[in-house]
Amino acid sequence: MWVQAMARLLFLAQIAEHYDRVIATDTSKEQLDLAQKHPKVKYALTPPVLTDEELCSIVGEEGSVDLVTVAMAVHWFDLETFYSQVKRVLRKPGGVIAVWGYLNPSVSPAVDALYEDFFESTVPYWNPKIKYLFDGYRALPFPFEPVLENGEGRQGNPMETAEMQRQVSLDEYLGLFKSWSAVTTAREKGVELLTEKVLRMFREAWGDENKIYTCKYQVYLLAGTAPRT
Repeated sequence: MWVQAMARLLFLAQIAEHYDRVIATDTSKEQLDLAQKHPKVKYALTPPVLTDEELCSIVGEEGSVDLVTVAMAVHWFDLETFYSQVKRVLRKPGGVIAVWGYLNPSVSPAVDALYEDFFESTVPYWNPKIKYLFDGYRALPFPFEPVLENGEGRQGNPMETAEMQRQVSLDEYLGLFKSWSAVTTAREKGVELLTEKVLRMFREAWGDENKIYTCKYQVYLLAGTAPRT
């Protein structure tokens, strides 16, 4: 199994239990340092684009990978290069690529209302590629054969899965915003989006700072196998 941009995969350890060998890669050392650790998982810091030789040395030989998965990151990739390499390493037949993202974290009416306002303030600072995620991956190129007979999960027809839920603290929730590239881009342009006023408003809406909320996300998933040749 190859997990690309692995630090964003919140339940890597649980998935790893189902595989003999997991290769988890990321281009960010900081993200790797924060990643869940698991004895079955080999972690690797990689360049943004892997050569075929690097791919084989890190991930495995041609046709050796059962599953490639990317969470909250495929929209940033050089898709042509990445998809070509995925088709090379996937087991044939039967190997699967699954890419997914989530939108609209929901905690409580008061917090959600602030989220909407804050999100609107970030819009001018996102890389245009983020449109793929904001559209629920409906427009994301995905040149793979569908896994499901009804065609769900293929290009143009993402699966809208049941809500993903996660228990979050106030610090974890605010950490989500701090990780957004739009917040960093704005700061580089001299605009601080996460001002003390904004943070204070979130803290007040949260209530007890030690309270743990169930945060719900809408998940969008594309899944497929390498085209038959």
